Amino acid sequence: MNLRRSAKASRERGEIELPERSDPVAIVRPSGERVQARVAGRDGSGLLVALMFRAEVPFSPGSLDELVLEFTNDRGRIRLRGTVTLEDRELLRFRDLHSVELVQQREYVRIQSTRPVLVLTGGHEGTVQTYSVDLSGGGMLLAGPSTLKVGEQVEFRLTTVKGSPPITGVGTVVRTDLQGRRAICFDEIAEGEHRRLVRFIFDCQRAERRRGLEGGAGGQRPPSRAPLSQNKDRGHGR
Repeated sequence: MNLRRSAKASRERGEIELPERSDPVAIVRPSGERVQARVAGRDGSGLLVALMFRAEVPFSPGSLDELVLEFTNDRGRIRLRGTVTLEDRELLRFRDLHSVELVQQREYVRIQSTRPVLVLTGGHEGTVQTYSVDLSGGGMLLAGPSTLKVGEQVEFRLTTVKGSPPITGVGTVVRTDLQGRRAICFDEIAEGEHRRLVRFIFDCQRAERRRGLEGGAGGQRPPSRAPLSQNKDRGHGR
């Protein structure tokens, strides 16, 4: 099966869109341990993946069957499984990949939102106060700090509403950009915390739609609010 054509064609056929070379991925063990890695090469329907950090327990030929390859794209967070071989201590080859889970993109709607974020690192910086540039149900883009490295795992405390408890969780830095911003992919976030985040994102979208409708009506409220009610119902399905 051809796993990589155009993005649009792949979606129409339900095919898996594999990450590109140098894209960040995670190798997930049955124990839950996540090993950060990058795509070192692509070969047809397979990927060559290089570890970025040494695993707690070295990989061995007899422990590869249950490994899951995880990455994110515009569809959401995708988890793949296939035939895995160990090329050397820090290089794995995945073949015959098939999807085992897709967290749907409805939870990954991204909004621009500047909110305070407290980042707790394991390095000398300790606790750093920063702010979000945008948010989604699967991660966030932070304004900094520039000391965070790709592959580094951090704890975070995101304040969405002043006076309310922060949303807490654990995430991994998956990329940086030329402006020094850091993209965080969520690794661990409690179900209740995640519902709060998705609700906040939905409320922001609804407020933005309302502002657009009122602006288009010359500052007057629209005569009917039924469309907003329908959107609200769909939002609860995230």
